[in-house]
Amino acid sequence: MDLPPPPPAATPSGSRALKLALVALFAGVVVAFFALGGHRYLSLDAIKANRDALLAFTQQHFAASLAIAFVVYVAVTAFSLPGGLVLSLTVGFLFGRWIGTALVVVAATIGATLVFVAARYVFADAARRRLGAFGERINAGFTENAFSYLLFLRLVPLFPFFLVNLAPAFTSIPLSTYALATFVGVIPGTFVFVNLGQTLGRIESLQGLVSAETLGAFALLGVFALVPVAIRKLRAKKAATPAA
Repeated sequence: MDLPPPPPAATPSGSRALKLALVALFAGVVVAFFALGGHRYLSLDAIKANRDALLAFTQQHFAASLAIAFVVYVAVTAFSLPGGLVLSLTVGFLFGRWIGTALVVVAATIGATLVFVAARYVFADAARRRLGAFGERINAGFTENAFSYLLFLRLVPLFPFFLVNLAPAFTSIPLSTYALATFVGVIPGTFVFVNLGQTLGRIESLQGLVSAETLGAFALLGVFALVPVAIRKLRAKKAATPAA
């Protein structure tokens, strides 16, 4: 019996069409989000105004509420939409610190990984060609210590979450390393904000929500994440120095 012929390899035009489709999907979701007022629904005032209704629905349909919250958080992260902080507070209010933290950490990791994979597929090759040798040097340095560098970026509260999702896509960091560093790196901040969500009714503004001491602790964790990098560099420098 003759075997069926293998499927044709993807053509450059087919790959280009898929990339354009992904860009169009991303742009379409973002435009629709703002056009339909999504940014107003994912605001602190809107959540506080509907907190009793949300809590009642969650108590009556707990499993469905978990599923809805999970899907919404993944989508907000994957499409880099505003509202992640408000969602974390809301999840903490509805599900408590432990279930809420687990939900947000897993959902944020999946959403960040999706946008990472999409950005790498659509933009990475073109960006590397444009950056040339300079880009390759940056790529090599980042990839060599990828877990520590990405953990630092996740922990230190100076870098926007969506930017940390996208930037590593232009390097050669393995997907597994990216996902693991993201998972570990978002745990401390997620726990803090989900825990704060239990006092949602008393939160008046997102500004100054976390104390300077907490932010300093995050920064210190980020510095500790770079300790292995510093040790490796010192050892390499010592090994390269000729003995007297």
